[in-house]
Amino acid sequence: MTESTFLRHEPCPKCGSKDNLGRYDDGHAYCFGCEYYEPGEDMQLMEETQEVTRGDFIRFEIAPLGKRSIDEETCQKWKYGIGQYQGNPVQVANYYTPSGELVAQKLRFSDKTFRILGSSDQMGLYGSHLWQDGGKMVTITEGEIDALSVSQMFNNAWPVVSVPNGAKSAAKYIRKQIDWLEKFERVVFCFDNDEHGKKAAKECAFLLSPGKALIASLPLKDANEMLVAGRGKQLVDSIWKAKVFRPDGVVPGEELWDLVSKDDSKASIPYPWTGLNEKLLGVRAGELVTLCSGTGIGKSSVCRELAHWLIREGCKVGYIALEESIKRSAQGLMSIELGVPAFKWDEAKVTEAKKKKAFDRTLGTKQIVLYDHWGSCDSENLVNQIRYMAKAMGCTHIFLDHLSIVVSGLADGDERRIIDNTMTKLRSLVEETKVAMFLVSHLKRPEGRGHEEGAQTSLSHLRGSHAISQLSDAVLGLERDQQGDEANVTTVRVLKNRYTGDTGIACRLEYSKETGRLSESAFPDEFNPGEDND
Repeated sequence: MTESTFLRHEPCPKCGSKDNLGRYDDGHAYCFGCEYYEPGEDMQLMEETQEVTRGDFIRFEIAPLGKRSIDEETCQKWKYGIGQYQGNPVQVANYYTPSGELVAQKLRFSDKTFRILGSSDQMGLYGSHLWQDGGKMVTITEGEIDALSVSQMFNNAWPVVSVPNGAKSAAKYIRKQIDWLEKFERVVFCFDNDEHGKKAAKECAFLLSPGKALIASLPLKDANEMLVAGRGKQLVDSIWKAKVFRPDGVVPGEELWDLVSKDDSKASIPYPWTGLNEKLLGVRAGELVTLCSGTGIGKSSVCRELAHWLIREGCKVGYIALEESIKRSAQGLMSIELGVPAFKWDEAKVTEAKKKKAFDRTLGTKQIVLYDHWGSCDSENLVNQIRYMAKAMGCTHIFLDHLSIVVSGLADGDERRIIDNTMTKLRSLVEETKVAMFLVSHLKRPEGRGHEEGAQTSLSHLRGSHAISQLSDAVLGLERDQQGDEANVTTVRVLKNRYTGDTGIACRLEYSKETGRLSESAFPDEFNPGEDND
């Protein structure tokens, strides 16, 4: 490394400025405006000789970086210079040991590509040799130019370092100098404001002692962009106001007032049946409610009644019925509005005008979205469709009828594991979108009397996996004896209730063959809510 002497200012042949080009006694020139560079005659020879014989370092000249708004004082402190490599002008970031020995040079070409000269194994955090061990605070950036930018705004007086190779390998270099970093009271990560930078900052923060790492949030892409935009003070403020890193999901109690003081009841929609509503106190955004029963008990009828009710309540509903065509689903909703089952429309002489009125009050309200893919069983695609219904189409309540169809269509494998994975995806989707989801699930057959014969439902009867009950906010069991004296009456039993904890029989729903509707019926005189009344 050698230094040269400034001779004069000259016009720049690239940008046309009158006096931004500095000429030096070794023949090289550098434009402080556009960063145009001309090598000296002896400089090229020396570089080539070193490259051939020893692969040694190139010469560099300390100069301000006009386009980057970085002054000469800062470049001098950091020994950040300009030079030439194989005929091309380069910026040179010099890496030193704590004792000040030059061990590597990172060359930055005009096309934003890089090359390392020297020992990459000896490279640590850029600039760490400039600062004493320990202190109040050290700021870590994602690149050398950003480090210079932050340092300049701190009058080159506060410790600032950079990882050598960006976000991808940031954690590697943090581990390498973790002992040095732990000597500081605060370690502020000021990485790029993009997906990679945010992810890397969190990964690095995990490596430090709890409470030591802070993450700054920048309004622009990076520190240098802030400096160039004249927002250096805001850059400094962002670093001083950096938030202490906490792993996702860890929340101090004192930050929860706004959450706990919110009246959730205002965000709930009541159920159409009094008994069920008294136990569950409505359905809330972000809840997953599972309806389960044996075959042919009436789960789909309950779903249609609930969907119709929610539409009338002003909610936007997404309806996915994988066991029936979209036409049948549509007619089922219209039938509830008409009070006539679809198969009786001709018999009841339902006119086209009445059908159109029922359509307008259900499907035509722009408050329902259906999924036209009968028999679909691609779980990943289905999750994406549900996400689209929620985020793009504004659905607040979504019905999925039913889980067994989704699972059965997947590749051969352990059913329990498949259900676990599917339920986890659905639960995550509910949390992400804040929709209320009604999920239909079948039950495995119990010993003795089956569910079709009125057997009492239980969480233990859920098919295949405990994940269904664990990840649901509420589980409703539907019980009906298809051959009994009350073959048209379904008992709704609350098997799980995360909101209030109140479980047990909630109500009785009687199906009318004439209207196709479910209505709440009175309990028999002998009914005792404190007993199992099978």
